[in-house]
Order: sequence, then structure tokens, then C-alpha cells
Amino acid sequence: MKLLGWKVYLKENFLPLVGRIFFLFLQTIKCSLTRPFYGNRLVEQIKKLGFDSLLITVVIGITMGLVMTLNFGHGLMKFGGTMYVPKLVSLSLAREMAPIFTALLVAGRIGSGMAAEISAMAVTQQIDALRALGTSPIRYLVVPRFLASLISLPVLSMLALLLGLGGGLFIAVNDLGIPLETYMASVTETIKMRDLLSCILKSAFFSMIISLVACDVSFHVKQGTQGVGKATTQVVVASSIIIMVSDYFLSKLFIIFIL
Repeated sequence: MKLLGWKVYLKENFLPLVGRIFFLFLQTIKCSLTRPFYGNRLVEQIKKLGFDSLLITVVIGITMGLVMTLNFGHGLMKFGGTMYVPKLVSLSLAREMAPIFTALLVAGRIGSGMAAEISAMAVTQQIDALRALGTSPIRYLVVPRFLASLISLPVLSMLALLLGLGGGLFIAVNDLGIPLETYMASVTETIKMRDLLSCILKSAFFSMIISLVACDVSFHVKQGTQGVGKATTQVVVASSIIIMVSDYFLSKLFIIFIL
């Protein structure tokens, strides 16, 4: 019975969501390549998504480096493998931790914000008013958020990577006794352009998931103001699940074709 319940949930909720997201993606790409463009709204969304997320990105980036280096260092110290800590930390940050943690951060902070804003517009019939005025809601609401997240998230992920390496450097030098020159040489030797490309491409894909899920769920909100809260929760949960699941398949593809 429990298995049947999950099948019904997937059929009635998750699978339609995936289909709507794909259709919304095609419409968004079409609107992004045709006029009119709302450049002022794009700049506004870049500020909300990018600049307003800098502080929390700094915190999570430094913390990742500190925690990972501390745990790897004291774990490998027992086996005499301290020299491998910079390699493990740098690869883990570049390929997985920086894009994943930044995407989950943005899904929680920005995705929920998008959902709350657009859902409120939907229940107050502002989206219907846009259609009545001859303005495409996808062009006016979705495209600026889609492009802003596509620009901002890879930049935030690279910033988190750099700060994570800086946090790792602090622990490596002060707690593990690894010389500064040794740490820097090991990191620059380990991280290649393909690792940075993996970080950027994953972040770009995750950014599209977050913006499209937030906009699609918000467009289909029901039950008035009560539905706004449900939509916000659904956006964060659905985005996080899709990000975690898709990360496996992206990692598999990158290992085959890039790494």
C-alpha cells in the first residue's frame, strides 16, 4: 500500500511538474531570444540573486573549507596521509561541494523568494492583468529570473570554491602543519580547467532548475494566500530533490566526457 501511494504521488505530482518545467524551459528560451527585452528587470534580479547572496556565500564557502580540511586532516593523520589533504579538499570543493552547497543555498533563499513573490501576484490576479495588457508573463517574470540565476549562480559557486580553498589553507597551515607553499602547489597541481568547468556547468544547470521550478509552481498556485505558503515549501523541496538527483547523472556524464 505504501508503494502504491508513492506511485500515485509521482504520477499526480512529480511527473506533471517535470513535464511542465520542460515546457516552460522551451518557452523561456524562445522568449529570451526574441524581443522585447526587459533589461532593467534583469539587472534588478541579478542584484537580488547575486549581490544580496554574497554574504551568506562567503560564510558557507569559508565554513566548507574549514570543516572539510579539519576532518580530512585529522582522519588521514592517523594513516600518515596528511600530504593528500589539499588534493582531496580542492577536488571535493571544485567538483561537488561548491556547486551543490551553493545551489541548495540559493534554492532555499532565492527559490523561496521567487515563489512567494510570483505566487502572491498569481492569487491577486496581477498575472492575469499582465496578460490583459498584452504582456507575456513568461517574458516579464520568468526570463529575467532565469537569466539572472544563470549568471549569478556560477559566479557564486566559483566564489565559494575560492573561499573554501582559503579556509582550507588556514586549517592546513595552523592545525595540520602543512607549509603554505606545499598547500598552494598541491592545489594548483590538482585542480585543472576541467574541474572548474564541471563546477560552472553544474551550477548553470542547477540555476535553471531553481528558477524554472519556482516560476512554474508559482504560476499554478491555488487556495489563495494559503497556497502561497505551500508553493514556497514545494519549491524548496522539489528544487533540492531535483538538484541532488541530477547531480549524480551530471557527475556520471562529466566523468565520461570531461573528467
